[in-house]
Amino acid sequence: MNNQLLIKEKLQARLENIQSKSDGSPITDLQLDKTLAAEIEQLTTELESVNPNLNPLLYATSLLEGAWQLQYSTAREIRSLVSLPLGLKLGKVYQVIDVANKLFFNLAKVKHSLGLVSGYVKVTASFEPAKEDLEPLQNKRINVYFDKRYLSIEKIVGINTPQLNPFKVVPANNPTSRTATLDITYLDETLRIGRGGDGSLFILTKSHDLPDFTSSI
Repeated sequence: MNNQLLIKEKLQARLENIQSKSDGSPITDLQLDKTLAAEIEQLTTELESVNPNLNPLLYATSLLEGAWQLQYSTAREIRSLVSLPLGLKLGKVYQVIDVANKLFFNLAKVKHSLGLVSGYVKVTASFEPAKEDLEPLQNKRINVYFDKRYLSIEKIVGINTPQLNPFKVVPANNPTSRTATLDITYLDETLRIGRGGDGSLFILTKSHDLPDFTSSI
């Protein structure tokens, strides 16, 4: 077994161990002790150093395509979702990418701890490869332009509520003084690692359990 697979298996084992208590919702560094968070960061950095697809926007777009489930993040927006008010709990979080049309959406499933309400928050966006001064080819960075935010309630006490799906659509927030960016720092058939412009970390695995949303970008 090569070094890349060994590091990947070690990282995935750590993530699966902490994920076993989360009902599929992403884990953030604030939920872990500092030693474990540092170990995940170290394993992530090691895996990024043996990335098999250094130019994903040129040579691995087929791997980017489709639905990804967020497993771990240090991003502020994910940290805030973990602590929802009114008894609401974050469920699985997905990102669905349409490479040909340069579109994607982020989808966060939400439910009440007593099962009273379930729904989701969806944010649509477009992207384009970023041309760096020192990188004439499309390398690993994309510029992100958020479009709309959808707030939806799918069920109330188990009853479908199509009239509330969505109940609110508003413009999504973009940074005021900069363009949001994401570096794709590791990519293979089942795992993707990204770094936001602020250094935030996103670790995602390829997903095949989101049939209702994959065609709704």
